[in-house]
Amino acid sequence: MPLRPRDRPLRPGEPYPLGATWIEEEGGTNFVLFSENATAVELLLYSHENQEEPKEVIPITQRTGDLWHVFVPGVTPGQLYAYRVYGPYKPEEGHRFNPNKVLIDPYAKAISGLLIWDDSVFGYKIGDPREDLSFDERRDDKFVPKGVVIDPHFDWTDDHFFMKKKVPWKETVIYEVHVKGFTKLRLDLPENIRGTYEGLASDKMIDYLLDLGITTVELMPVQQFVDERFLVEKGLRNYWGYNPINFFSPECRYSSSGCLGQQVYEFKKMVNKLHEAGIEVIIDVVYNHTAEGNHLGPTLSFKGIDNKAYYMLDPNNPRYYLDFTGTGNTLNLSHPRVLQMVLDSLRYWVLEMHVDGFRFDLAAALARELYSVNMLHTFFIAIQQDPILSQVKLIAEPWDVGPGGYQVGNFPYLWAEWNDKYRDTIRKFWRGDPVPYGELANRLMGSPDIYLGNNRTPFASINYITSHDGFTLEDLVSYNQKHNEANMLNNQDGMNENYSWNCGVEGPTDDPNVIVCRERQKRNFIITLFISQGVPMILGGDELSRTQRGNNNAFCQDNEISWFHWDLDDRRRKFLEFFKRVIRFYRAHPVFRRARYFQGKKLFGMPMKDVLWLKPDGSEVDEQTWNSPTNFIAFILEGSVMDEINKYGERIADDSFLIILNGGSHPVHFKFPPGKWELVLHSYLEEREEIIEGGKVREIEGKTALVYRRIEL
Repeated sequence: MPLRPRDRPLRPGEPYPLGATWIEEEGGTNFVLFSENATAVELLLYSHENQEEPKEVIPITQRTGDLWHVFVPGVTPGQLYAYRVYGPYKPEEGHRFNPNKVLIDPYAKAISGLLIWDDSVFGYKIGDPREDLSFDERRDDKFVPKGVVIDPHFDWTDDHFFMKKKVPWKETVIYEVHVKGFTKLRLDLPENIRGTYEGLASDKMIDYLLDLGITTVELMPVQQFVDERFLVEKGLRNYWGYNPINFFSPECRYSSSGCLGQQVYEFKKMVNKLHEAGIEVIIDVVYNHTAEGNHLGPTLSFKGIDNKAYYMLDPNNPRYYLDFTGTGNTLNLSHPRVLQMVLDSLRYWVLEMHVDGFRFDLAAALARELYSVNMLHTFFIAIQQDPILSQVKLIAEPWDVGPGGYQVGNFPYLWAEWNDKYRDTIRKFWRGDPVPYGELANRLMGSPDIYLGNNRTPFASINYITSHDGFTLEDLVSYNQKHNEANMLNNQDGMNENYSWNCGVEGPTDDPNVIVCRERQKRNFIITLFISQGVPMILGGDELSRTQRGNNNAFCQDNEISWFHWDLDDRRRKFLEFFKRVIRFYRAHPVFRRARYFQGKKLFGMPMKDVLWLKPDGSEVDEQTWNSPTNFIAFILEGSVMDEINKYGERIADDSFLIILNGGSHPVHFKFPPGKWELVLHSYLEEREEIIEGGKVREIEGKTALVYRRIEL
């Protein structure tokens, strides 16, 4: 075993901050690792990736409480490092220390590459009948990626934007996008930057995003993650990235320039360029679990550093994990050091990487206290009082897979939530299912039935029709059933119920009537999304009519099933132009993005209610209609009586709009309310101009969305 050179004078170092901190003026690096149950810790230094043994082993003898630390002179940026941690291997007591296993620093700011699967990366002997109660003595140095000491310096030029010129919720249009898939097939970019951070931030792609009209990109997971072994053995990859192994390092597979710290620089450069263009960056974070899986998973980092601290274990049998995530384990945010790690990570991404907010995957798991979900959990309290984290955008996926995990509407007031009730109600309506009138109206008005009682605003609702999880918009109107055979899981994965409708033919077709139906349906969905109160979120690629060939769980499809296709035919080009037009319309009219809920009553002495719900005969909706199923809804939003003020305290006013949505297959005869109404937005494929006088009766075709502006009272 290599020994520490005698000419390197070690110093005890400092216990903070955790991780590897290069101190340029002192000519070395301070290393800090948390472990409260370890008996000894060694720092391992490597000269290159996949080295079979370290070039240097440094025992860490200095311990302050549960923090092990040492300052090593001469260690500079680019140095590869890892740890060995000694302690009891007693799985039945929750301890899984195995000093034969190389462990990734949880606070590493860069990871040198990807895990190479081998039986030696497991703490127990694969195939032993005792399973994880056995102990594996093989070394795995060459298979496990290493931490990289980084130079954090970066010349930011986005100070006018970062934490100063934030995009208000009421102006936010979110674009959920995958770093690689976005540009992998973008042939007008240099090949070496396609599918990378640099590619996403190229001038061409920034111009595209600005032209589309979005304000905020929400990046699917960009923290270092692992491809599951069962996928690799099938020749697949974890494309989505919801399998993290480190919460500080940007995923190096999206770097065009290398994995020895270059990924950090490239990520910062991407954020800087997006900010210079006025575009926010939100990242999708997965603090609910790690890639180490259950008791039969590998030992890569947390499990070997202090399993009992990092994970929620079964109190009746600590050999096993509490799994509220469906991945085998759940991080234990009730432990102070684990909570600290998550908060440190969040602050790092804000302060050092300049991101503008976070979308938290399976966020209910972050509030788990054994078997219950506690919305007064220390995690939420800590964020609420944090001077940095309380100022960024916080979005929850408000559920996990455990009992009591569905928490839509229950997150604290600083948080917005993915509103799956909105998604499902709007999908059912346009499929043609009769939905309760009041249910539909509430979804269109920002879901006050869910959020108003908790003193939250319409912006608590992140409205979406599609997301990475499920059908794309193109597939939503093209398939009745999921088609996940390419995942090699016997089509057993993914949601069975998608509330989709294929317009009569499953999958691709040349039938012109079916194509027209599908194009109308896509327009219906997009109009509905952007006339709804709340924050709209677009699934990246929907505007390009991107298909995943009916796959509603393409998590492992790192190929053309998932990547964006940019060679648009006439049909797709027309839909893209329609998409942009709808976003421009939405951003031009504050009545569709109110910070307060509509009250359904007259305000400021005006004769009109701020929102008025109408029957087809032109009369106001009564209680019986409100409580009955419907395929048709019509309402007026009065821009002249908005209970809103701008930042100068001046009352905001807008045009007034009549919205008519017919989700059924049959036409409805509708009597227009008083005034003169101009058609400004519709789901017809051909251009139409129309002005209708109040009192006139017009036939509203089935599967049609119409928006009229009052031009005369």
